[in-house]
Amino acid sequence: MYLSLRSEVEDALEAALSALDLPTEDLGIERPPEDVDAAVASSVAFRLAGEVGAPPPKVAADVASEIDPAGYDYLGRVDTQGPYINFFPADRYLSDTVERAQSTEYGRLDDHDSSVVVEHTSANPTGPVHVGRARNPIVGDALARVLDFAGYDVDTHYYVNDAGRQVAVFTWAYETFDERDLPEPDRDKPDYDLVRYYRKGNAYLEDADPADEEAAEAEIEAIMQGLEAGDEATYERVGEVVDGVLDGMTQTLERLPAEFDEFVKETRFMRSGATDDVVDRLKDLDEAVYEEDAWQLDLEGFEKNLVFLRSDDTTLYTTRDIAHHEWKFEEYDRAVTVIGEDHKLTFEQLNETLELLGHDTDRLDQVFYSWVNLPGGEGMSTREGTGVDLDDLLDEAIDRARDEVEDRLDDRLRDDDLDEGDVERIAEQVGTGAVRYDIVSKQPTKSITFEWERALDFEAQSAPYVQYVHARACGILGEAESEGLEPAETVDPALLDTDAERDLLRTIARFPAVVEEAAEELEPHRVATYTRSFAEQFNAFYRECPVLTAEDEETRRARLALVAAARETVGNALGLVGVAAPDSM
Repeated sequence: MYLSLRSEVEDALEAALSALDLPTEDLGIERPPEDVDAAVASSVAFRLAGEVGAPPPKVAADVASEIDPAGYDYLGRVDTQGPYINFFPADRYLSDTVERAQSTEYGRLDDHDSSVVVEHTSANPTGPVHVGRARNPIVGDALARVLDFAGYDVDTHYYVNDAGRQVAVFTWAYETFDERDLPEPDRDKPDYDLVRYYRKGNAYLEDADPADEEAAEAEIEAIMQGLEAGDEATYERVGEVVDGVLDGMTQTLERLPAEFDEFVKETRFMRSGATDDVVDRLKDLDEAVYEEDAWQLDLEGFEKNLVFLRSDDTTLYTTRDIAHHEWKFEEYDRAVTVIGEDHKLTFEQLNETLELLGHDTDRLDQVFYSWVNLPGGEGMSTREGTGVDLDDLLDEAIDRARDEVEDRLDDRLRDDDLDEGDVERIAEQVGTGAVRYDIVSKQPTKSITFEWERALDFEAQSAPYVQYVHARACGILGEAESEGLEPAETVDPALLDTDAERDLLRTIARFPAVVEEAAEELEPHRVATYTRSFAEQFNAFYRECPVLTAEDEETRRARLALVAAARETVGNALGLVGVAAPDSM
């Protein structure tokens, strides 16, 4: 509803400015501060003051006087506050919000008729997913959910690095060492089983005498050359290791949950000849130079050249990624990559190279993120076997959540008895949700330290705090149903006239605009921020406005309708950031 009101405000402002013979290019539409009761505001008077030759408050008053709210469905009244023009919603805006927000699809935007591929996670298939890398699948999956809800046709991809030196070392180690010489795996999962070979191989290469190291390096180089040459036997050898590790990593990622429409392998573009074609075209560029026995691009504005072909005629990750992105441009209207901030320079060079090859890089976006740290600053290295695995973090989150849920059983207001299965289900929803919400709620570029006390705080701005709102709304509606009381199909706004009710209504109405903003800016944390504000508004309503014990049935049914609208809104918002919305807690 907010989007409809905002559209009417834009129309009204354009008409008023045109009537005053003033330019309409920039309407200055914005959300007013929290202490201003208006739904929409405009700062256009600031821009026009110089042109009109009058102070901004005078310009604002003149523009406001040209607007007649009677000609609009949702615009109730207009006034000014100094240089700002404030727009207030009509009663119909509030009643339509309650009615429409009770839909399970509330907040979903119209189709854009535009396809987007979101590439995220793409961690090297060399072992279990570490906590430090957890931000990528969490942010990436949430972003894909937001874009889908905003009306885009979205595919999610995991780009598999199955052609680099690390994978060659892994394959050599897997074929070289005997399992009997390895420690027991930490978990009964294929990634934990196979990573033992990778760690053993790296330890061997660091400590081997020169002759043995040289022999091992020759075998590793042969694997890399076999991939470049298109040798099917080499592809199968590497694939056995890579696919095994990916199987285990996928099991972990599904716990978040983060799922993928396609796993796109680097070797796909080597086998198709696309990488060779890229190399030939790069050599023809004016920026191509052959220095230090390697082909490079001397890109303007970069201190370091981009190497795209080594002296042994093997390509690099970025070379293959150019072919990968050209394929994306053929298949999709837009491509978004969620990637660690340590790859920023590489992607800047990638963008520059794609432009030199004639591509429109406005269709390409990157969302950079900083690492997730744990208290104490534990290091993260698959190669050395240090750090904390994401599986361990999720297990501990669920254990801690189970303790919290069990501690609160005696204080529950609802009389729906929870059995062990219910407690376990809620613990998983709350624990996993706490991890995911705590990470996605921060701007990706800001480094964060994950802290249990904050993430699992049922009373503060955390996942359990928001999840409890959904559970509470479900409880109210369930109790009403047991009493034979249903939400009103249409609501007289006069029945919802308290500040708490109106504040909650306005917050519900704003949800589609939050979806739009998060999709346009590629910032799913905006949805998480919205849910915190939503929870505060709902809890204020719950404290101040009795629902089932309201003074008359008409008010009870109107407030039940508001609760139903709140349940769908917060449930959909939690779904966008990938957090479960429990029916009971």
